Amino acid sequence: MDFSFSEEQTLLRNSLARYLADEYGFEARREFVRAGDGRDPRHWRQFADLGLMAAPLPEACGGLGGGPVESMVIAEEFGKALVIEPYVSTAILAGGLIARAGSEAQKRQWLSKIAAGETIVAAALAEPAGRYNLADVRTTARKQGASTVLNGHKTVVLGAPWADALLVTARTSGGPREENGIGVFLVDKRAKGVAARDYPTVDGSRASEIALENVEVPAERLIGAADGGHALIEQACDEAIAAHCAEAVGCMRVLLDATVRYSKTRKQFGQPIGKFQVLQHRMADMFVALEQSVSATLMATLKLAGPERHKAVSAAKVQIGKAGRFVGQQAIQIHGGMGMTDELNVGHYFKRLTMIDTLYGNVDYHLKRFAEP
Repeated sequence: MDFSFSEEQTLLRNSLARYLADEYGFEARREFVRAGDGRDPRHWRQFADLGLMAAPLPEACGGLGGGPVESMVIAEEFGKALVIEPYVSTAILAGGLIARAGSEAQKRQWLSKIAAGETIVAAALAEPAGRYNLADVRTTARKQGASTVLNGHKTVVLGAPWADALLVTARTSGGPREENGIGVFLVDKRAKGVAARDYPTVDGSRASEIALENVEVPAERLIGAADGGHALIEQACDEAIAAHCAEAVGCMRVLLDATVRYSKTRKQFGQPIGKFQVLQHRMADMFVALEQSVSATLMATLKLAGPERHKAVSAAKVQIGKAGRFVGQQAIQIHGGMGMTDELNVGHYFKRLTMIDTLYGNVDYHLKRFAEP
């Protein structure tokens, strides 16, 4: 089997890598992360100009007709640069879900806006008692004439402080944890009854607690059937997980390269510490963990459209969670005390890997999911 990238995919990677190296350096990132808004809006517009927002979307709706491999390439480069913009939730999760299940009017309206970089969508899926279970939805959706009224609480909505719209799951019928009876709605963040409490996250991004109180959602904001949203959101989240796994691979590549370079320059007992066999073994183990993660991520990416999607994605998420922790810990320890400082990028990559481990289910959750028949 040929695992080499096409010429177009290689050009996409190279152009994005050049832009991020020139415009999204670590020091520049530290500055705008600490600023009031927590990001530099010009990067989102530039991502659209580079075709990144359109890459995974259908050509008929202003996209470039790419697929999971293109998303993997983009996410890996984003991981190398610690990009904080909510690309996955907007272009991959929301964009992919609308492309599959949205009406023609929704596709024309939303996918063109996503492709042009004119909107940011945050995924408001998790609830305080959910523990990664996408079916544990207690937010209610009640019909009121031609509209639907939402009431509930969504937690850790990543990217919500920057978002124009929220992708919200709500229960239209049945009880908590039932897979049937869940609807997916695109909610205007500025709508009456939407309240947000914003806060910074450990990896430098921003998130919100979202309270929905009698929020009236027009009928045209419902995606798919009113009670068939669980399967849609589950597939969209699997695609998001695959992209975040690729992002983690990018983070680990940087950590391994930085650690190897440091071991060649830092001297102890009159020689570079990279000469010590025990540290060579550690860095070799870091390399093995990275390569295993690359393979698992590629497998998950290639199986997103097949019947083995669940197991492949969970296997990759488990591998990424374990490898990310190992590579991050080894990188910090080999760097010594400076590995813990805010001025060095090593700790920032480890924080991002820790956050990715918890997104859409941690290692324990996905081990259990993988073991299910």
